[in-house]
Amino acid sequence: MTSPATPEIGYRGATACSAAGITYRQLDYWARTGLVEPSVRSATGSGTSRLYGFRDILVLKIVKRLLDAGISLQNIRTAVTHLRSRGVTELERITLMSDGASIYECASPDEIVDLLAGGQGVFGIAVGKVWHEVEGSLANLQGEVEGLPTRVEGNDELSLRRKAKGA
Repeated sequence: MTSPATPEIGYRGATACSAAGITYRQLDYWARTGLVEPSVRSATGSGTSRLYGFRDILVLKIVKRLLDAGISLQNIRTAVTHLRSRGVTELERITLMSDGASIYECASPDEIVDLLAGGQGVFGIAVGKVWHEVEGSLANLQGEVEGLPTRVEGNDELSLRRKAKGA
């Protein structure tokens, strides 16, 4: 997460939709039902807009892919809750596998092989790859920090941690 000294960049609904590849109607429904709520700023009535953080948009894109693969909303809700509980650096190494009914988390290539050897696993979503896709999408889109527009490349959680480490 970002520290209080470095406020997180927030992206308005239309920008989040564009980066995640979803419709505004989906975004609104998922926010109202609590599937993916904005972490930077929630709507507080008429005239206010939600602001989604990088991690929120990452989860939105993963939800979209799971829905496209035919996963039930109930299983997606469970997966989203689990993803939100993971640390930032852990997310990039996770691959979500599914047999069309259940979702499995694989944190290593060996776990993927074991899952496939057991006859399960129809498709997989490499969270790190989705991470980089969202990062690329947001590089060209405008966000805001404390109400001021900004367009800063590589200012997501993982990029900030890499910069801090000197990587």
